[in-house]
Amino acid sequence: MTEAAGRAGTNWAGNIVFSAGRVHRPTTLDELRALVAGHSRVRALGSGHSFNRLADTDGALVSLAELPRTMDVDTAARTVRVAAGVRYAELARTVHDQGLALRTMASLPHISVAGSVATGTHGSGDTTGSLATAVRAVELITADGGRLTLDRERDAERFPGAVVSLGALGVVTALTLDLVPAFDVRQFVFTGLPLAVLEEHFDAITSAAYSVSLFTDWSTPGFGQVWLKCLADADAVGGDDGPDFPWAAPATEALHPVPGMPAAHCTGQFGVPGPWHARLPHFRAEFTPSNGEELQSEYLVPRRHAVAALRAVAALGPVMAPVLQVCEVRTVAGDGLWLSPAEGRETVALHFTWVRDTASVLPVIARLEAALEGFDARPHWGKVFTTAPAVLRARYPRMADFLALRASLDPAGTFTNAFLHRLLYED
Repeated sequence: MTEAAGRAGTNWAGNIVFSAGRVHRPTTLDELRALVAGHSRVRALGSGHSFNRLADTDGALVSLAELPRTMDVDTAARTVRVAAGVRYAELARTVHDQGLALRTMASLPHISVAGSVATGTHGSGDTTGSLATAVRAVELITADGGRLTLDRERDAERFPGAVVSLGALGVVTALTLDLVPAFDVRQFVFTGLPLAVLEEHFDAITSAAYSVSLFTDWSTPGFGQVWLKCLADADAVGGDDGPDFPWAAPATEALHPVPGMPAAHCTGQFGVPGPWHARLPHFRAEFTPSNGEELQSEYLVPRRHAVAALRAVAALGPVMAPVLQVCEVRTVAGDGLWLSPAEGRETVALHFTWVRDTASVLPVIARLEAALEGFDARPHWGKVFTTAPAVLRARYPRMADFLALRASLDPAGTFTNAFLHRLLYED
């Protein structure tokens, strides 16, 4: 086992300095089990793309990046058993080589599988669930160093609480994911969608492709870009001009979601067919993102509140303008995972990329959360938010069940840090 010398460093965005003195990097499961059993406080660190202290600890901070990079594809069962530290770009290439695919991907393929699942991270699509909905089995190391597997079918009572688990149940070492046959996607970008048009045709617009993303800086009440990711063999995809999308104009040049940024870093546009893993993310796997000069927030609201919530956000345009880089609107299918932000409801996600200036951004986030009051907004677990813990817990009907599961698997709180303790237990 290796350990990083000196401080553990920061998260990807650089807004969090970890409290741990070093990062432990076990190279075998036995090393990991001994490490967990030998510490009273343990947190697992994924790819560092959380923007709050979810992964922080003053105990043992553990990276799984040096464990064996298992990716066992079962072509007959259409599943893959993948090590927790593997990133989606790497997994996607392995799966695709076997003629299979993940049903969805997030906008950034560089994030770790386990960390993305544990926080309810998602892509977009009216009928597509979050990344966590592909999970059929979770393998983890418990506080005593033991190994536990929870399966969707064999452990139906506990499994829904063990997928989006915030790392609070143990150190996840592997996940088994459902796969589908590989497919090709054509991506088209449109520009200039007024908010009033979206309000009138919301369902038609979000269902216009397999995956739809709307981008705006809220300088005006509308969306500068609409990204449509269409199944290449779908009848809805027309000729070279793309699908019938009468509400906005086709883009005349390749675009980046953040105006002024180089489009070379983005996945192929103008309807050029490509494999699912090269089109569903917004950003190309071969471009490693630099440390993000940004902060991120996201709020997931019931679909029935989407139009009203967007109006409320649009009214804050002048307040957000000095600190907002871009806002993305996506849809997510509902699921039954207890701590999933899409649990129990069809969902619309409002994602905000801010400048990296915490002192300036936090007051704006507070204004934003006040504007979304009454819309039952659930913040993304891994991003910046100020929602009061008691309010947040009340928005999850199965929270009590999750807390009981956590208490049964980790009664001493080995995997709970100060950030989680506040969210799960304090007022």
